[in-house]
Amino acid sequence: MIFNEFKINKVSFLNRIIVSSMCQYSARDGSPTLWHYHHLSSLVNSGAGGLMLESTAINNEGKITHGDLSISKKKQINEIKKLIKYLKKLNNKIPIGLQISHSGRKGSANFPWIKKGRPLKNNSWKTLAPSAIRRSKGWPIPKQINDRDIKRIKINYDKSTIAANQAGFDCLEIHMAHGYLLHEFMSPITNLRNDRYGGTLENRCRLLVEISKIVRKRWPKIKCLGARITGSDHLKNGIKEIDAIYLAKELEKIGFDYICVSSGGIIPKTKMKFKKGFRAGISKKIKKKLKLKVSTTGMLDDLNFIKKGIKNKSFDFVFIGRPFLKNPRWIFEKVSQIKNNNIIPKQYLRGFN
Repeated sequence: MIFNEFKINKVSFLNRIIVSSMCQYSARDGSPTLWHYHHLSSLVNSGAGGLMLESTAINNEGKITHGDLSISKKKQINEIKKLIKYLKKLNNKIPIGLQISHSGRKGSANFPWIKKGRPLKNNSWKTLAPSAIRRSKGWPIPKQINDRDIKRIKINYDKSTIAANQAGFDCLEIHMAHGYLLHEFMSPITNLRNDRYGGTLENRCRLLVEISKIVRKRWPKIKCLGARITGSDHLKNGIKEIDAIYLAKELEKIGFDYICVSSGGIIPKTKMKFKKGFRAGISKKIKKKLKLKVSTTGMLDDLNFIKKGIKNKSFDFVFIGRPFLKNPRWIFEKVSQIKNNNIIPKQYLRGFN
């Protein structure tokens, strides 16, 4: 079940475990470096069914750090295209996707291993948000986005979509979670606007829907298109499952192929509790109301748990991140225990006997 090939639209994934987007903070002027070649080469033949590149900014202000990938300049697009071409030579069967995003008020930050990713003091930039509310104590107050900013951001998403297709990606995912700009617009915690982009749930989702329509119109119909959305803010007055269902239904109407249900992140500390597959319950509630494919993420490296989740319709497939950082070949170890030798390259079989 887990390791059978399955299709999303016209894209064939090798199995139902996809390497999740994981920022490496190792780009130079938005372009990939040798680190990306090294890092992604270890993942493209990891036994996963698909590979997502890290969250990539639609423009410079949309970066989290100075080390983020971006896909807004000609050089960046060309360098990303070279990287994808190289990875396809290593494995031409695995679909490769790109997650595009704008960091919003979480931008202009240090690398996570420097001062725990706290905001930059030097060489910083002005961040944008739906409302001029700082992320947390010690964070700068962002600029409240105006209509001109919104128009420009829409254009940037459009151009990034074109660039992602030119670069050779099989899948495109819009990041609408983890406290970044689009999540900030949807959440009542961060959106206190009184115009058509604030107030009601419909208004708070308006920018997300408008951008999704732009991307859907531009992205090839035969390729895979998805969004990572927030199932819950894990806060009393934040996004709830019913809100996520509204957004997911809008994306379904627009013609998206899947959603990945995430949660938390709108502020540094929420009431989110970590345990095995802790978002599976949220994704199950959302999936009941939808026809498009639903995925989730969060502590999901147990194959039996994944199998049960697919069987009981909690999700259709999963995105997994951190276990691949710890051990890029953890899938081989897992399947060796269930004698699924079709996943393990024959050159490595004797290491798992």
